[in-house]
Amino acid sequence: MEQFEPDRLSAAQLAAIRRSITGGRGALTRRSLLRASGVGALTLGGLASLSACGIPPAKRAGDTAVASEDHSEQEKEINFSNWTEYMDTSDDEKSHPTLEEFTKRTGIQVKYTEDINDNVEFFGKVRPQLAAGQDTGRDLIVVTDWLAARIIRLGWAQKLDPSHLPHAYANLIPQFRNPDWDPGRSYSYPWTGIDTVIAYNAKATEGKKVDSVTQLLDDPSLKGRVGFLTEMRDSVGMTLLDQGKDPANFTTADFDAAVGRLQKGVDTQQIRRFTGNDYTADLDKGDIAACLAWAGDVIQLQAGNPDIKYAIPAPGYITSSDNLLVPAHARHKANAEKLIDFYYEPPNAAQLAAFISYVCPVEGVKEDLAKIDPALADNPLIIPDKAMAAKAHAFRSLSSEEETAYEEKFAKLIGA
Repeated sequence: MEQFEPDRLSAAQLAAIRRSITGGRGALTRRSLLRASGVGALTLGGLASLSACGIPPAKRAGDTAVASEDHSEQEKEINFSNWTEYMDTSDDEKSHPTLEEFTKRTGIQVKYTEDINDNVEFFGKVRPQLAAGQDTGRDLIVVTDWLAARIIRLGWAQKLDPSHLPHAYANLIPQFRNPDWDPGRSYSYPWTGIDTVIAYNAKATEGKKVDSVTQLLDDPSLKGRVGFLTEMRDSVGMTLLDQGKDPANFTTADFDAAVGRLQKGVDTQQIRRFTGNDYTADLDKGDIAACLAWAGDVIQLQAGNPDIKYAIPAPGYITSSDNLLVPAHARHKANAEKLIDFYYEPPNAAQLAAFISYVCPVEGVKEDLAKIDPALADNPLIIPDKAMAAKAHAFRSLSSEEETAYEEKFAKLIGA
């Protein structure tokens, strides 16, 4: 008989989360470098309470959230929670044009709230209601893949109705169709993708192209001017690829070898430091000549500095996603599914992509995006071409035990 397994956060996981929300992907990826002034952060007390109380036992494999009564037909509304700077906005910043178009077309009013500042803080906010089998007051949420996986595993996401998602089903790009935590996208659809690439300052490298992790770790001309990321999945994942390993199917021995490779870079002082989002200022100035970087940051940096270049290593790159989910007991599931499907129509997806500048998960959007901004339409960091899409690799899901062990090893590597 299968045993229930508690889903707690270990000390190592909590330390990794602190790094992410204070300086890593969680602190920056949903806001523009040109506009944002900051995000909220989860207090240490909040993190401690999550760890202390634990999370109720996960359901057995195959269990799903109990279907709740859907009031979509009677109540033409949706409560949608999202990150800041993650929706197209009018010039006067008083409205969201695509949401207004959705309401005009369907008659469904959208209460749009930018109340997600980081994954853990938001999970702590909704967990008590989800655990108690109550409505969170939200019909649609956007969370990063590891948290989406946890919510689905706990049985706290509603299974989506494919008949309500014809555009989403047809237009989702292959890169995001089959994550190991939601094969076939039964419970989720990507809002946007997040790619990890190599970025370099051509002035600082004296025109030399930097296009591999091996070069980052071995090129003597870069010594002391190389940056890696404090996000374990990105730095270790990119190193696994460089060593010929598949981040979606690796062993603990493979992981240890990748950490050892990075440790050598630390010991020889090839690596200047492991950074969160603060690498952007150093890369812009040339204090860091080359580094691992998030694609959305590269696009923003290039807008102000033509010396900023990027490269996709021959073995590939790490990709992840932020995802739309309908929480258990949401009142307006069918309405939420209509909104998901709306954003998988290419004209609407193009308008969103033009504003947020992250990987668009919608097939066939290039023509519509070109009408808005031809440069964005030709940018493979937003619209991956076939060659780039073929090099995308996801870091596999980890068990709670693996995540604890791996984060402990990674924390020792980076001195956290």
